[in-house]
Amino acid sequence: MDKTKKIGLIPKLIAAIILGILIGKFMPEVVVRVFVTFSSIFGNFLGFLIPLIILGFIVSGIADLGSNAGKLLGITAGIAYVSTLIAGLFAYIVGVNIFPSFIKATNMISDAVNPEEHLLKPFFTIEMDPIMTVMSALVFAFLLGLGIAAVKGDGLRKIAFEFQQIVDKTISNVIIPLLPIYILSIFANMTYAGEVGRIISVFWKVFLIVIAMHFLIILIQFSIAGAISKKNAFSMIKNQVPGYLTAIGTQSSAATIPVNLKCAENNGVSKEIREFVVPLCATIHLSGSTITLTSCAMAVMMLNSVSFTLPQMLGFVAMLGVTMVAAPGVPGGAVMAALGVLQTNLHFTEAQLALMIALYITQDSFGTACNISGDNAIAVIVDSIYNKKKKLSRS
Repeated sequence: MDKTKKIGLIPKLIAAIILGILIGKFMPEVVVRVFVTFSSIFGNFLGFLIPLIILGFIVSGIADLGSNAGKLLGITAGIAYVSTLIAGLFAYIVGVNIFPSFIKATNMISDAVNPEEHLLKPFFTIEMDPIMTVMSALVFAFLLGLGIAAVKGDGLRKIAFEFQQIVDKTISNVIIPLLPIYILSIFANMTYAGEVGRIISVFWKVFLIVIAMHFLIILIQFSIAGAISKKNAFSMIKNQVPGYLTAIGTQSSAATIPVNLKCAENNGVSKEIREFVVPLCATIHLSGSTITLTSCAMAVMMLNSVSFTLPQMLGFVAMLGVTMVAAPGVPGGAVMAALGVLQTNLHFTEAQLALMIALYITQDSFGTACNISGDNAIAVIVDSIYNKKKKLSRS
C-alpha cells in the first residue's frame, strides 16, 4: 500500500497512455465509450475549475508580491518577466523553423479533416458552466490582487490565501489523482479514431527539442549573468548541477529552494539577496515551463492544421508570465494555470487541453529543473546590480 502511494505522477501517466492505447486498439466500442463518458464529465469539471484556478493562483500571488513591494522586488520581477518572454520567443523561433520539417511534411495530410470528428461521443454529458469567463476571471484576479496589496486590511487577504488552499487541495486531491484515468480515456478515444500513432510519432521529437532548448536557455541565462557579474558562466552552471538534479527528482520548485539557496551561495550571491530572490523566483520565474508550454501548444496546433501568428504567440507567452504566478507550488500547476490562456488566446478544445496536460506533465521535471536554474542566474544578476548600487551610494 505504501509502495503504491510512492508511485510518481509521471509513471502513472505513462502507464495511462499505454493502457489507453491498448484499450482503444483491442477493446470494443462500448468499453471505449465508457471511458469517453468519464473524460467528458471530468473535462467539464476541469472547465468549471479553470476560472477558479486563475483566481486562486493570481489573486494570492499578486497580493503576496505586493506585500513585499520595493525596488528589489521590482527589479527581480522585471528580470524574471523579461526572461519568461525571451524563453517563449526562443521556443517560437525554434518551433517555427524546426517543427514543420517533421510535423507538416511527414504527419499532416493536405486535405486532412478535423481529427475530433472521428472521436467517439460519450453516452451522456453533464454540463458544468463556469461561474465566469476566463477573461473575466483574469481581470477580476488582477483587480482583486492589486487591491489587496494596496489596502492595509487583512480580511480579503486571508480569504484569498484560504481560497488558494481550497484550489490547491482540489487540484492535489481530485484533479491529479483522476488525471491518469482522464489521460487514459483521451488516448483510448484517439487510438480508436486512428489518431494516436500520428501524435506519438511527433511528440517524442518535440520532447527532445524541448530538452535541448532548456539546456540552451540555461546557458544563455548564465552567460548574461556572467557578463554582468564578471563571473565564469560555466563555473556557475557547474555549481547549479545539484539544484538541477534535485528539481528533476522532486518535480517541485518549492521543494528545491533549500538546495537552490546553497547553489546560489556557491555562486557568490550575498545572503540577503539569495534569501529574497531564490524563493521569490521559485513562484514567478518559469522560463523552462514557458518553453515547454509554447512548444507543445505550437505542435498541437500544427497537428490540427491550426494556423498561428507571432503576435498571437507573443500574447500567449505574455499572459503565461502572469497567470503562472504562484503556480509552481501545485503539482502540474504551470499547465493548470495555463489552461485558461490556451482556451482564450489559442482557442484550444477539450481534447487539445487534455493532450497538453499529458504532454506537459510527462516532462514537468525537466521544465522545473530549467526554471530553478534560471532563478539562480537571476539571483547573480540582481546581486550584481544591488552591490553596484551599494558601492555608488557609499561613494
